[in-house]
Amino acid sequence: MREKTIESKLKITVKSMGGIALKLISSGFDGVPDRLVLLPHGKLAFIELKATGKRPRPLQEKRKKQLEALGFSVFCIDSAEQIGGILDEIQSP
Repeated sequence: MREKTIESKLKITVKSMGGIALKLISSGFDGVPDRLVLLPHGKLAFIELKATGKRPRPLQEKRKKQLEALGFSVFCIDSAEQIGGILDEIQSP
């Protein structure tokens, strides 16, 4: 499945939950995840989207580790079937 298709399904699902999936553009700081997902009750996570079977680049892995070291959740999604489970995980206490 193409990355754009997965990204579109993520946006629609997040919106249906009352949240926002912000597109991240960070000039001068490459490798940041594609989306910042904001859900009700102050729940948030960074999401890197990939085409099915694709892996994050080394710089993207480095940014993931940096964000996690700061206490943020970072997920990589490469199939539409992962979306529900990951959003449930973000919402869990």
